[in-house]
Amino acid sequence: MRGTGSALARIGALLVLVLLVGVVVRLPWAGDLGIHAATVERLRHDLLAPGDPLVAADAPSPYYTPWTLLLGCVAKASGLGVFVVLRVAALVSLAVLASGVWAFVGVFAEALARGAGRGLATALVLLCLVLLWGTTLFSWSGFLGLNSLALTVAYPSTFALGASFWLWALLRRATGWWHFLGAGVLWAVILLSHQFTGVVASLGALAMVVGVRPWPARAYWIRLGGGLALGLALLAVWPYYSFFGLFGVGGLEEIHRSLYRELAGRFWLVAVVGGAALVLRWRRERRDPLVLFCLLGLVVFAAGGVSGHWSWGRVLPAVLIPAQVAAALEVCCAPRRAVRTAFGWAVAGALAVGAWTQAGTLGYVVPRGALPDAVAAKYREPWAGYHWITRWTAYGDVVLAKTFPARQIPAYGPYTVAPGYPDVFLGDEGARDAAVRTYFAAGSTRAERLAVLRRYDVRWVVAYRSDGGLPATDPALEKVATGPRGQVLYRVVVSR
Repeated sequence: MRGTGSALARIGALLVLVLLVGVVVRLPWAGDLGIHAATVERLRHDLLAPGDPLVAADAPSPYYTPWTLLLGCVAKASGLGVFVVLRVAALVSLAVLASGVWAFVGVFAEALARGAGRGLATALVLLCLVLLWGTTLFSWSGFLGLNSLALTVAYPSTFALGASFWLWALLRRATGWWHFLGAGVLWAVILLSHQFTGVVASLGALAMVVGVRPWPARAYWIRLGGGLALGLALLAVWPYYSFFGLFGVGGLEEIHRSLYRELAGRFWLVAVVGGAALVLRWRRERRDPLVLFCLLGLVVFAAGGVSGHWSWGRVLPAVLIPAQVAAALEVCCAPRRAVRTAFGWAVAGALAVGAWTQAGTLGYVVPRGALPDAVAAKYREPWAGYHWITRWTAYGDVVLAKTFPARQIPAYGPYTVAPGYPDVFLGDEGARDAAVRTYFAAGSTRAERLAVLRRYDVRWVVAYRSDGGLPATDPALEKVATGPRGQVLYRVVVSR
């Protein structure tokens, strides 16, 4: 790249990191933040037997991971509030991600020697990871688009993705036993911390190993087998939930169906530019690890679409990340200067389009009124949260609420009657869901509603007036507070 382009790439990557640090300060509320906050809060109170993070039940949970256990220990030892701990976690995750990309780019040292330097290549890879997507906005945990990352930076998936880049780099450079055993430990930590990202990490690890040239000697495979065995052993003995018990669980397909929709709009920039880069890499080297990585991801993603296993769509980062990395590397390291120039212009244009598509992310840092109208129109207001109930509710109280508030309320200490998310190890999840439906159903009797309140020892109800349930004038309820948009907190005064 020429001097001006090189400087722009470095400045752009720095600005993205500064923007994300600004996002961490505000920590916009969206998606799964509630369950991750609740998990840290349960571990703060009981590191050894925290119970279900969402409901008052003695049940294991896949959200109790090595990463959240560490955060729980930090919260317990420091006394910091859970949202402060999550901000610290987000900053650490960003550091792990940025340094992991730097380490992974270093794997391509030979190509870098004949092209741009490692620092420039890292900056361009980071820009491609967050901006080279499509023109339809897309946000989901485990995906590195700028808007998605801004909303999920405090999630375990961000830490797991950063650790995945370190795993791939380590496997490409591994020689001695300690390298392979360390890779096995890291692989297990990733899988335990965010299972979907763990699948992506595993496919990438397979591609890195199969793509080794020349073909490794017998000693390499023995050491790799030792690392794999150690990783499997750690997965088997993890005490907070059964990792292998997750295989075959249901209830996750419908919520992931949207991952197979609007594919062209969401990903056409990376498909065109990154796909072309992968084709060139494949023509130069049939066992190129980035090509193998993308193909493995495509196979799993396509199999999920054909079979109706929509949750397999979470493997999409295994398709996108190698294409994004390949596009950046062609700009920096392609053998022919003409190819570097052509990709330089193509990537620059695609990044500009991607940046404009995700420009609304600025609203998480810059006040909306200070944004140009065209950018402000792209901004989406994050959720308000339930800080307003904490003046009255206590840790461990049971709150009855519909699904959406049930996804946020446990972050502040209370439990809910039914979990706001699929809870694969909760044996009575169906009964709890049915109880909430019964309470709010228009045709339920007062006796049926009171039975729900008594059965689950409910102390509070959070509801809009239009939700149904016991009327505000019922003697079993006492109105305590009104929150955003007219949502009401009621104290349950019915005898237990």
